[in-house]
Amino acid sequence: MEPKLVERLEAAVARLEALAAGGGVSSRGLPDIGSDMSSDPSIVAFNDLMDQYAAKVSDAAEKIGGQVLDVTKLLLEAFSVQKQLLVDIKQTQKPDMAGLAKFLEPLNEVIMIVTAKAEQRGSEFFNHFKSAAESLSALAWIAYTGKDCGMSMPIAHVEESWQAAEFYTNKVLVEYKTKDPNHVEWAKALKELYLPGLRDYVKSHYPLGPVWNASGKKVSTAPSKAPPPSAPGPPAAPCPPPASHFSSESSKPSSSQPKQGMSAVFQEINSGSVTTGLRKVTDDMKSKNRTDRSGVVTTIEKKPRSSPATTAPKVGQPKLELQMGRKWAVENQIGVKNLVIDDCDAKQSVYVFGCKDSVLQIHGKVNNITLDKCSKMGVVFKDVVAAFEMVNCNVVEAQCQGIAPTISVDNTSGAQLYLSKDSLQASITTAKSIDINVLVPGADSNSDWVEHPLPQQYIHVYKNGQFETSPVSHSGA
Repeated sequence: MEPKLVERLEAAVARLEALAAGGGVSSRGLPDIGSDMSSDPSIVAFNDLMDQYAAKVSDAAEKIGGQVLDVTKLLLEAFSVQKQLLVDIKQTQKPDMAGLAKFLEPLNEVIMIVTAKAEQRGSEFFNHFKSAAESLSALAWIAYTGKDCGMSMPIAHVEESWQAAEFYTNKVLVEYKTKDPNHVEWAKALKELYLPGLRDYVKSHYPLGPVWNASGKKVSTAPSKAPPPSAPGPPAAPCPPPASHFSSESSKPSSSQPKQGMSAVFQEINSGSVTTGLRKVTDDMKSKNRTDRSGVVTTIEKKPRSSPATTAPKVGQPKLELQMGRKWAVENQIGVKNLVIDDCDAKQSVYVFGCKDSVLQIHGKVNNITLDKCSKMGVVFKDVVAAFEMVNCNVVEAQCQGIAPTISVDNTSGAQLYLSKDSLQASITTAKSIDINVLVPGADSNSDWVEHPLPQQYIHVYKNGQFETSPVSHSGA
């Protein structure tokens, strides 16, 4: 291992130990949480996740030993840190982007240690290191703050992150298929930890991201003080902090960085470089001294402007194409009833935008489907791995002929959802939506569809120190 990489790993471990010494996350084993949180359903389920799936990965790594065992311990440490963060979220107010990056620092530290190990291309266990490093990006689902945060929904994020890691676990399976069954067991156990392990956990408890405590404590963004050294010794080599997986987008400007946008314009004006070389206006060039111009203002007949009501709205170019091999873009289709996507797979997504009075059929399994700003649109699909979403739509219909684990309806008016028998276990989430009806198959093949309207009005009653919410039920007179 190169000396620089060793120094980098040692510095990251030192930061983790400092966090543990300051009352933060324990650096060994699962964190010790208070008794008031130990019975929380989401925390109990996380313990079950570790007992059922993480234990298999650990057992397989123990049989292999060496560097594979070391990287596995770090991987399980990241899960341990995430558990503590989930406990803290229940007692913390939702922070801004800078506060969120500060809050997630302990998790980022562990992930970056594993990422540093994955940089060792000369190691015989390079594929093991890359499998662990790529898979840990799935834990970033905890940073989901809404549809505008720039990342996929939690369930879809876990799925997509594992797809990147599976490229390397497949190499481990091929390399050790006939050499050592322990490595094969390790690769299979690692996949089960995420699929179905982490994915099902997120689906059951946090399908829309973590739930912060509005009345909890605030996240402190003040830099923590470094603990004093325990024993004198030679100073450690300085290590630049690794790039965060959860860094906020708005970073503070540095005086050494060039200014951009309007700041650059004003800087140029103040420096005088913009006005350098301009010609001086002499007296004979001024308007009041010009003899070729008269002060009489003449009227010019203007052409009547077209009424805004008659101006047709701008519509983008119609699209039905596969972009970068990962995303099907269906955009601005107007009055097309025979849109079909045939050649698709479970790693691809479908994004339908700005379509009207059209019908789209998707033959095959895809990762997720999103309808955005569509009206009078119909979609028929087979299976989705992550979720089917409708956002900002009006009068749309969707029929699932296979399996859809999660269905999300946001800011939509008038939606009809047809579910197959295989998709009756789907988790349906609605927000700011009205006139949502779900139709399910009847008792037998000859029965009609049974329609179930989803409630859009709720009653909130304060009882026993908390609000109880129930849908409004109407009775005819």
